[in-house]
Amino acid sequence: MHNAPQPNIEDLPTKAQLRRSSIIAGIGAVFIGVCVYLPAEYGTDPTGVGSILGLTEMGEIKQQLAAEAAADEALHGGDESSSLMNDIFGLFVSTAHAEESWQDEITFTLAPSESTEIKATMEEGATLNYAWTSTGGRVNFDLHAHADGENVTYEKGRGQTSGEGSFETPFAGDHGWFWRNRDDEAVTVTLQLRGA
Repeated sequence: MHNAPQPNIEDLPTKAQLRRSSIIAGIGAVFIGVCVYLPAEYGTDPTGVGSILGLTEMGEIKQQLAAEAAADEALHGGDESSSLMNDIFGLFVSTAHAEESWQDEITFTLAPSESTEIKATMEEGATLNYAWTSTGGRVNFDLHAHADGENVTYEKGRGQTSGEGSFETPFAGDHGWFWRNRDDEAVTVTLQLRGA
């Protein structure tokens, strides 16, 4: 059995040194909480450090996914049979849409950091069905409309590779997408459209 030697009194930290170390550790913990944890978990970035480190986008995606999961839970009430029925219904609807032909197909390529807009001029109350895919990487998009001081956002997404759905226009004007490639490689997007 080995007994550790007792330390010399002069080798131990003083109360002032312990107090200073505790204060520094506390400040460090607050800094990590505000500059790293808040942006990464909640998408809140009061200092701007989270955006520089790329943590804010991660937090925003987490919050968006949590909101979608909560909405799905509220819609289905946690009932597995209801979820199964919705999955079957969704498969049926997707198959039905796949059997219909698309009226238009647009393909374009975005270099890294490049953006573009695709808009359809539509009348009030018109419906547009769409499906899109990106190959070679992910894109950020904003599906919106604006005309004569009116505007609406239908859907936004970050780091996506596909999407589908439909929307009905609340007013006449230009309705469509703003796309941006945030990856390091060129991305090719194919957009299919059907409707008014």
